[in-house]
Order: sequence, then structure tokens, then C-alpha cells
Amino acid sequence: MAIVAGVDFGTLSARVTLMDTEAGTQLGAGVASYPLKTRADDPHFATQAHADHMDALVTAMRGAIEAAGIDGREIAALACDTTGSSVVFVDDALRPVADYYLWCDHRAHREAAEITAAFRASGHEALDWCGGIYSHEWGYAKVLHFLRHNPAAAGMATALEHCDMVAATLSGVTRVADLKRSACGMGHKWMWNPRWGGLPPQEILATVDPRFEGINDRLGGEILSSEAIAGTLSSEWADRLGLAPGIPIPVGAFDAHWDSMGAGCQMGDIVNVVGTSTCVVALGPAGMATIPGVCGIVPGSVHPSFMGIEAGQSATGDVFDAIARRAGRGIADLSAAIAAYRPGQTGLLRVGWDNGDRTVLVRPDLGGITLGWSLQSTAADELFAAIEGMALHVRIILERMGEGGVPAERVINAGGVPQKNDVLNQVYANVLGRDILVPTRSPVGVGSCLFAGLAAGALASLEEAQARLCPPMRVFTPDPAAVAVYDRLHALFRDVYFAFGEGRPADLARVLPTLQAIRAEAS
Repeated sequence: MAIVAGVDFGTLSARVTLMDTEAGTQLGAGVASYPLKTRADDPHFATQAHADHMDALVTAMRGAIEAAGIDGREIAALACDTTGSSVVFVDDALRPVADYYLWCDHRAHREAAEITAAFRASGHEALDWCGGIYSHEWGYAKVLHFLRHNPAAAGMATALEHCDMVAATLSGVTRVADLKRSACGMGHKWMWNPRWGGLPPQEILATVDPRFEGINDRLGGEILSSEAIAGTLSSEWADRLGLAPGIPIPVGAFDAHWDSMGAGCQMGDIVNVVGTSTCVVALGPAGMATIPGVCGIVPGSVHPSFMGIEAGQSATGDVFDAIARRAGRGIADLSAAIAAYRPGQTGLLRVGWDNGDRTVLVRPDLGGITLGWSLQSTAADELFAAIEGMALHVRIILERMGEGGVPAERVINAGGVPQKNDVLNQVYANVLGRDILVPTRSPVGVGSCLFAGLAAGALASLEEAQARLCPPMRVFTPDPAAVAVYDRLHALFRDVYFAFGEGRPADLARVLPTLQAIRAEAS
């Protein structure tokens, strides 16, 4: 038996999962939270401290070991996934000079637009591989914002994704040249790709701002996929965590990508990792082309042997929570109220741009839309319409991915929300017109355990690891009558989505009467 530890750093907490790689069972888990620093005067501000992350890891690890009833020195490997692009700025000894710009820190709007303009003007293909627009959520934009606005910028030697910083800290790396950086992080958020020799051209970046002069030279280290080893656990951190020194730590990745693998993602699967936001993750064959509006196609980013494909929604669970908060009700209470809702019965059509659009428009400057309000509309109606709208948006994303040749034989709903919201899973099945598979237990942490098992030599391949460790599935089957209603709603949704988001011509005068007709039919 080999015991491995999988760590998932989410937006608000760190979770440690301990698994037996031979039996495929979870032995114990621990969770510890950390603060998210926000500002009432700046809704785009979201930061966290590296020390808070590491303190939470210690608490969660020790809690998991206690829950499992084992000696922590039995753990054979440790792997960590994190949010991203969550960027920390460090000195030449890899000590933070400021807090992380978290993935949901959206201050770098201007910087992202300038980077987009520079690469469009150059004609360089890097922009095509990240959907045609560089996002304010991504690394270079956040670094430039930091360099422009933070007095600590003078002490910055380099910047790291959270997954790379955690691995470096745990393994005692203190030099930029010795860093192992994640192909997942650098590919999806920093325009890295072997097609053009790695990072995007320095000469293009330098045209954006003189502060970018030499920036790529500062992003030192080696970029690797997650079958590679980032380092081994230092004595200091072994003592703090209660583990044995010297155990391997593989190169990390983003939480949604490893959650997808933990949910059993294989070639032909589309995985909706539905949580605070949604990441839509898939695998593609080598040599596939770019897909307009799909924000990342990167070799080895999800599975080392295939192209990793990422799309998504900038807010999902956050939208549901906001509706409940405005209503002064708990999300569980509000969710219970919609258990028997029928397709289209609310008369509402909701486009979930409350935090902008990540795919396929890649527009952070959009806001949420709800059409069809009446004097009888309730918060429960809005929540159900929001779930329908999220599913309708996913349908647009899957259609775009299909046009780009992404195979889609199965659709899996992973992440935290599907585990506790069967209404959402059934709506997705009806909107997409196909079975939705949902893991019977949370895959959070399982993906990290897969890669820890590989690093420990306890599992020979990711496929073997998935067969042993991934949970079985529940299946939600579409109802043909509901599918027919959602086909009509999807036609309306597409018109509204592209008319407001892209300026396409559409007969918007038909939207409200059709919503009312569908509502009447559902009564």
C-alpha cells in the first residue's frame, strides 16, 4: 500500500485528501480556511497572503493525518493544485514582496487590453491560442499592473503562479534559476507554447510598457508538465507538516484541470468544473488548431500526452450566492424552493455575465442580463433562470468547441456545486440534450492524488491511476419534453448573447413574447 496526499488550494480554503493508491479509498481529509482580502471601494481587488496559504496547509494536513489515523511519515508523495492565474511577486530568494493577485483580482483591465492590442498589431499567433483576447485574469496583465501601481515592485525579481510557488516553498527552492514552472499555468495564462519556442516574444511585450523590458528573462526556471518532479520535501516543511523529508512533489497545476482528471476525464470527455466560476476542460489530439474564443489550448496542460483545452464562465456559484444574498435567504433554502420547477416556467431569460464573459466572447466589460421580469417574479425564479442560463451558455461553449474539432462523447459535471444540486445537473442534461455524469463523491483532491501516486511510483500511468482512484458516476438523463422547450429557449439565448455581446443583428422583439408563451405553456 502507498498513501499519497493530494492538496487543493481553492479560493477560500486548502483541502488535503489522503488516499490509498492500492485500494483506491480515501483515508482522511482536512480543510483549513484563509482570508480573502477585498476592498469596498474597489470591487476588482482580491488578494491573499502566501503565509496564510502555508499556515492553512499545515492545519489541513495535520487534520487529514489525524482523521486517517496514520503516521504522516507513511505518506509517499505530495501534490498540490491551486487557483490560477493567482500570481505572487517575489525577490531573488523567492520571498514574497507583496500579496498574491488572486485569480478573481480584476484590476488589470487596462493592462490586458494593451497586451491584446500589441499582439494583434504584431500578428503573432500566441493570441490565437488563448482565444484571441488576453484576459485581465492572467499573468502578464497582473504583473504589469503590479509594476505600475505597487511600491514593492522595485523588489520584485520574478513572479510565480501559486502552484509553482507552493512547490518551490515545500521543496526549499530559493533561486529563480532552479524553479520548475507548470506548463498548465504558463501555457494557459502566460502564452507559453513550444510552437514558438516557449514564452511569447520579448520584443512584443516591450512595446506595451518599458517596465516589460527583460520580463521574460525574469521568468526563469524550467517549464514542465505534471509527470515531472518539481522537488522533494524539505526537512523544515516535513517537520511542520508531519511528513517524511525527501518525498517527491510533482509539478503542480490548476485546480480545475486536476479536478477534471480526478473526475475521470479522458479523450472524448468534456468536464464542467462548476464552483465559484466554471472551467470547461477537455482533451484534444496533438496538432489541433486554434478555436476562436476558447481561452486556452496547451500541450500537456491537463494530461501530459494530449492537448489541454480550457474554456469557462467567470462566475457561476458566485451568481447563485449573490441572488440568495440579495433575497436575504440561504442558498440551500432557495435551492429547495426550485426543486419542482419546470423548463421555462419563470418567464425569465438570464445571461450570467455578472463577472464578465470568459468564453466565447472574452469580454470582462459585460454585465448580467435578466429579461422577462413580471410583478410576480421571485428570487427563486431568478435562481432557476440563472441555472438555466448557465447551462444555455455552456451549450454555446460546447458548440464552439465542437466546431473546433474537440471530441465530446461524454459530459461530466464536476466541482463542488454539482455534488449538492441535482436540479442543476438535470437542467444541464435537458439543455444539452445528453446524459450528464456526476461523480458520486467530490473529485476535489483526487486529481492531486493521481499525480502524487505517479510521483511516488505507486501507479504506472494516469489511466491506471484513474481506474483505481476516481469515483464512480451518477447519470442524469435528459427528458425529451424538456429538451424541446430548451431548444426554443436556446434560440432566444443565442440571439441575446451575441446581440448584446458581439453586436450581431437579431430579432430581439420576439424574445419577451416568446418567453411569455413558454411560461404560459409551462403553467
